[in-house]
Amino acid sequence: MKHLNKLLVAVMMVMGLSSHAQDRNNPFAISFGVNAVDTKASAEGGHNWLDQHFSQPFAVKDNWNILPTASYISVSSYIGDNFSFGLSGSVNKINRFVRFDPTAVGHDSRGYVVNNPGDLMYYGIDATIKYSLMNMINSKVIDPSLSIGGGYTFLGDSSFGTLNPGAGLTFWVTENVGLELTTRYKKSFGEREDASGAPDAPSHFQHSAGLIFKFGGKDTDGDGIYDKDDACPEVAGLKEFNGCPDTDGDGIQDSADDCPEVAGLKEFNGCPDTDGDGIADKDDDCPEVAGLASLRGCPDTDGDGVADKDDKCPTVAGPKENAGCPWPDTDGDGVLDKDDKCPEVRGTVANQGCPEVSEEVLKTLNNYGKVILFDSGKSSFQKGTYTVLQSITSILKEYPYSRFIIEGHTDSDGSNELNQTLSENRSAAVKNYLIENGIATDRLRSTGFGETKPIATNKTAKGKAENRRVEISLIKE
Repeated sequence: MKHLNKLLVAVMMVMGLSSHAQDRNNPFAISFGVNAVDTKASAEGGHNWLDQHFSQPFAVKDNWNILPTASYISVSSYIGDNFSFGLSGSVNKINRFVRFDPTAVGHDSRGYVVNNPGDLMYYGIDATIKYSLMNMINSKVIDPSLSIGGGYTFLGDSSFGTLNPGAGLTFWVTENVGLELTTRYKKSFGEREDASGAPDAPSHFQHSAGLIFKFGGKDTDGDGIYDKDDACPEVAGLKEFNGCPDTDGDGIQDSADDCPEVAGLKEFNGCPDTDGDGIADKDDDCPEVAGLASLRGCPDTDGDGVADKDDKCPTVAGPKENAGCPWPDTDGDGVLDKDDKCPEVRGTVANQGCPEVSEEVLKTLNNYGKVILFDSGKSSFQKGTYTVLQSITSILKEYPYSRFIIEGHTDSDGSNELNQTLSENRSAAVKNYLIENGIATDRLRSTGFGETKPIATNKTAKGKAENRRVEISLIKE
């Protein structure tokens, strides 16, 4: 029982062991299973050393001692260059002790006798340095190995040190789980015999079979690439990019991709070239139409050096200063002089290059209209009105392609019929004056409303004066 306690202490030491990694991807490995002890190697006899040690290597039923339960545990750690270091503890019960005695009763044809020494317990604590040959044979499943180590064996009441050369073979079922087979020749130091002549510190073979588990590899982003080999350990990626992602799947990892969310071409650092003009879309002002590098990917149909998108005459060559047209735009209003009704006055495209009549201008015109004075009951102008009419004429000349309607209004004095006729004659008088002073006839219309649209009361002199007026409105159709 005291030896079992020693084994348990050794196992606890093994479980607390930490070092480097079992392989490049996992920090530790633990294995457990059954072990077999074969004492045939210390029985002497045979024709030579090989015959003595290896004449019956697989005589399991005759020579091997096996406990029908888990009887060993081992923890190992990687120390670099395919080497690992491990500690193991094992327990067994020896009921087949082989010795060479051709004179003994019951010996076999070669002179070997198998005795049952009774309740003889076996405990082993061993340290091993193992060299894996898996990389050498370029396999991910079959893992042969060689080992050397030493340990201490407790056999009944005796104990002794051993030198342990060995070999092993592991079949990896998955990356981290395998079936492990090992064998070690435990050469004892200071072999001696007990009172019966049986070896008290026998050299022996110990074989084991069990499961091995590698563990501890860290893969933060879960992409199957361990953090120590992962260039992007916190972002799931691809093996070919050392764990870095390629979001758009164009074969260029995101860190080197100028357009990581849009699939593109390698020559453009992962950016697309939709129109195929050799200019990446991100640098192409016209990404859907093939163009010229000198114009940032935009076409120049007429070859005048002005991109079509900026060329007001894209099919006719013209200088840049004329926005690509052979004709100028003197006033810079976006309407070429050849189409501009007001080439020297900035206007609008909708008004053929002429300025639009604003609400402010209409208000000014109507303020003038309110102070046009007529002779009483007539459509002739009072002398002081001509200055006002000249101001109206000047304003209308600023808008040569705008059309206006002149409306006449009266107060309520007199009959409706008279007032209607008077308002029509007065608006016509204003129209005729404007035509005589240079305003085109087709730009003007006149009408009268008599007393029907007052803007003030007709019960006072002031109100009547306000109702006697001329209004000028813009014709928009």
